[in-house]
Amino acid sequence: MSAPGAILTRPPMAGGGTGMVSQVILALICAGYATGAFLGWGSDELALIMGDFGLASAALIAAVSCFLYARDAAESESSFRPAWLLFSFSSAMAACGNGVWGWYEVVLRRQVPTPSPADFFFLCFAPPAIVGLLVLAKRPVTRAGWVCLGLDSWLIGGSLLTLSWSLALARTAHEGEGEGVAHATLTLAYPLLDIVLVSMVLALHFRRSSANRSAVNTAIAALALTVLCDALFTSPLLREHYRSGQLLDAGWFAGSLLLGYAPWGARRLPPAPPPRPAMAPLAARPAVGRGRTRPLPATRPLASSLAALTPYLAAAVCTLGILYNVIEGHRVDRMVVFTGCTVVLALVVRQGIMLLDNIALTHELAQKENHFRSLVQGSSDVIMIAAPTGMLRYVSPAAAGVYGRDAEELVGSELASLIHPEDLGRVVHEVRRFLAAPPADEPTTRIECRFKSGTGEWLNVESTVNRHQGGLILNSRDVTERVRLQAQLEHNAEHDPLTDLPNRALFTKRVRKALGGRRTTDPGTAVLFIDLDGFKQVNDTIGHQAGDELLIQAARRLHDSVRAGDTAARLGGDEFAALILGDGTRDRSAREYHVREIADRLRLTLSQPYQIDGNEVRVAASIGVAFAEPGVGAGELLRNADLAMYRAKKGGKNRVELYAPQMQAEVVRKSELAARLRTALSDGEFVVLHQPVVDLTTGAVSAVAAQARWRSAQGILFTPAEFLRVADESERAAELGRWLLEEAVELAAERRRAGLAAPVSVRLSARRLLDKSLPIGVLETLLARHGLPSGALIIELADSDPRISFDELERRLVGLRRLGVRIALDGFGSGYAAINALRRLPIDLLKLDRGLVEGVVESARLHKITAGLLRIACDLGMQSVADGLDAPEQVLALRAMGCTHGLGMAFSGPLDEYRLRRSLARGEFPVPGGAALPVLSGLSRPLLGSHDETPVPPT
Repeated sequence: MSAPGAILTRPPMAGGGTGMVSQVILALICAGYATGAFLGWGSDELALIMGDFGLASAALIAAVSCFLYARDAAESESSFRPAWLLFSFSSAMAACGNGVWGWYEVVLRRQVPTPSPADFFFLCFAPPAIVGLLVLAKRPVTRAGWVCLGLDSWLIGGSLLTLSWSLALARTAHEGEGEGVAHATLTLAYPLLDIVLVSMVLALHFRRSSANRSAVNTAIAALALTVLCDALFTSPLLREHYRSGQLLDAGWFAGSLLLGYAPWGARRLPPAPPPRPAMAPLAARPAVGRGRTRPLPATRPLASSLAALTPYLAAAVCTLGILYNVIEGHRVDRMVVFTGCTVVLALVVRQGIMLLDNIALTHELAQKENHFRSLVQGSSDVIMIAAPTGMLRYVSPAAAGVYGRDAEELVGSELASLIHPEDLGRVVHEVRRFLAAPPADEPTTRIECRFKSGTGEWLNVESTVNRHQGGLILNSRDVTERVRLQAQLEHNAEHDPLTDLPNRALFTKRVRKALGGRRTTDPGTAVLFIDLDGFKQVNDTIGHQAGDELLIQAARRLHDSVRAGDTAARLGGDEFAALILGDGTRDRSAREYHVREIADRLRLTLSQPYQIDGNEVRVAASIGVAFAEPGVGAGELLRNADLAMYRAKKGGKNRVELYAPQMQAEVVRKSELAARLRTALSDGEFVVLHQPVVDLTTGAVSAVAAQARWRSAQGILFTPAEFLRVADESERAAELGRWLLEEAVELAAERRRAGLAAPVSVRLSARRLLDKSLPIGVLETLLARHGLPSGALIIELADSDPRISFDELERRLVGLRRLGVRIALDGFGSGYAAINALRRLPIDLLKLDRGLVEGVVESARLHKITAGLLRIACDLGMQSVADGLDAPEQVLALRAMGCTHGLGMAFSGPLDEYRLRRSLARGEFPVPGGAALPVLSGLSRPLLGSHDETPVPPT
């Protein structure tokens, strides 16, 4: 990276702008003090003040600053709090010493005595600073490390002591003997403490902690500057001419301010990220051309080299001190000899410790190397190391088991040659992105691609990738089985398990894709919704296994019948679908003809006989077709095709129906009607009408049939045929049936008390009669509460559901007859269940189906069928009721056949309560044809008569 690029990409330093300003201010203050000291401050008085109290103020600032920082230090820096407290105490001692010095010189205006209280404070400056440096240092983790730290300190201190003693301290000690022991001790104490402090500064400089390194370096620099000034002051040459306020004081002043600035103003630089590897993208790069620099090899940091050379440098300094005495011809001092010998001894001991430590480390390294070699060679994963050029430098032995190729064969080959060509571009892009990312943010990445095996087969391999010396380390494993299983699971999630056709989810996805791609405006795209008519009977008659086989064969026929680009799917049960892609035609009639032709062909294909377990099974197909229109989504298109399919089933099945907008309008209307129906009962919108049942011989009203009508809030009167289609089969229909029964019984009881007694008939389905919410006791309680005789209630049993148990229904009807309730079979002659019910159930009267009555005059076949049914009723001793007598000709024909009773528009339509009471008061209706015609024997009994009980006379 070029120098401008490195500067632009360098991370910003915390508090960069504020730190720069504070540094400039600090430099200006120190420079101002140095300038004043160099110029003599303008007067001797001001020089004394600035040289004594100025230094005291700077030291006091440092003491307060370090104390405040130690008090407010963050939790992450709490381990360094004692060091800054010690630096604060050390600076306070320096402030007190300079204060005492100023008291003598400025206030008392006399020379500072030797010794004095100032000497005590100055001597107390070094010990806390030394201990503080020990706190800041990186602590050794072994005993040998502590011993080496002590030896390094003595090597530095002893060598400095040897050199200092040879140069100056010996003469100073000799001269101080004449002035007394105290003076000599004090004279030597200053340089000795400074030597100790310098030794700790040098020894700990190479062992400083990495946390808050900038603040520690600044503190070490401040102490080093202070020690340097102390050494210069100790020199007899300078001390003889020293006066407060001179240039030497500027060093002490700057050292104090620098120590106070260290914890606050020093910039905390984030750790520099390691250099990014410049790996070539897997494929082999050409040779480095002119102007392109090669990556430099990693070098040992300079600080580590100096730390390793520290003992030898100390020994060299000690040797220089001894040579100085020899060259100058001085007698070798015993202090120099003793100190030099201890330095040499410390060096030998240190080297012995380091040698033993190196032997132990070498042994441990060998053990770890063997351990990791065993792990790599025994691992089932393949470990590969790729050079920056993409060449494989190392491949673990597991490659033989995973790739089917020996590791030696792969070493030296290009990594790109092993990757599938279709995956190579994606892998190169991911590797480049990974190498460009900061290692701290993304230490590893995961790549999945196909590798070539020794047999030429492509294996799915997942690799964990790490950086390694500009290249890559790949930890790879074979995941082919997992990929196959995942693909199988995805296939199963989107395909029907029985027929292997696409399921609803995948079909909807493909419809959405067809509508959202280039075919968005293609009006020829259509969806076919297919339902197999008669499939339920196949399951009920020959079993579900045969039904599954039929579905498999139907799916195969459907798949083979659609075009290559189209989609056939199974949506569930016996429902299938097909997506027919358009051919771009704009002619509406042409596209409808084309798609209808396809749908008819599918219908015919699916309606062909199926051979299942030697049986020939036939089903039909009802197909709904919906075309793609602008603004119609996938869900709406499927719904439209579904509506068209249901219209085809309602229209007679085995046919094709195209979707029309009115189908959706009808669904919306039914939905709205159902929503209003849910609250119609509670809002009192239902009313009960009654239609008279007339004796066809006399015209007398034998009974009334209760019918529910819904007068909605909009004033519309709905017939049962209209609102029962939208009432759900369970809760809503049951609630409506219960309400109709209670209202009919209550109104019949009121009419009976008014002298207008007439039996009332209520139509109930077989499922409703078997409902646990309507036991026989509830019906008995209802009749007793309103005072209506049980013989005055007729229950019309609607054509029973084939799924209803006849045994249970027979028990329920027998219980009702024991209460005196009459049972009528409604819709007689309209289905196979009616004959079965007539054979099994206790029936009192038969109610002919309206379909027979409507065509009895025009159709000779219906005439014969109806006559036969009436003869069956006569033979069984049952009365008969014809429903839907709307024309006089029908009345005459049915009366001639032997029908005893009837109701319809030929007599009266449904009446409200007021008109019904008027009709009952009148008593009879005119019968078409005048006088009574002869009837079959046994049919002259009233409507409520029974063949096994005393007849109840009509009212």
